[in-house]
Amino acid sequence: MQTPDDTYWPRTRTLMFTMLGLWFFFSFFINFFVTSLNKIVIFGFPLGFYMAAQGSLIAFVVMLFWFAKAQDKIDRECGVAEDD
Repeated sequence: MQTPDDTYWPRTRTLMFTMLGLWFFFSFFINFFVTSLNKIVIFGFPLGFYMAAQGSLIAFVVMLFWFAKAQDKIDRECGVAEDD
């Protein structure tokens, strides 16, 4: 028989590593290809500039809210939510 810990920690760990991978992608990976991305122009700005100046920051805020919602769902399904 599985306890809530048997499902809670693997799911939380998977979510954490997913978020870490996305963070790495938006922090470092995109910046490695900034010169290639600058050939693409959106609203008059090169894509590399846009991703460095605003795109990554927007992605981080979206990731923050997504992580909080996903972790809350895991907490509720495993019976460890704070407001239950």
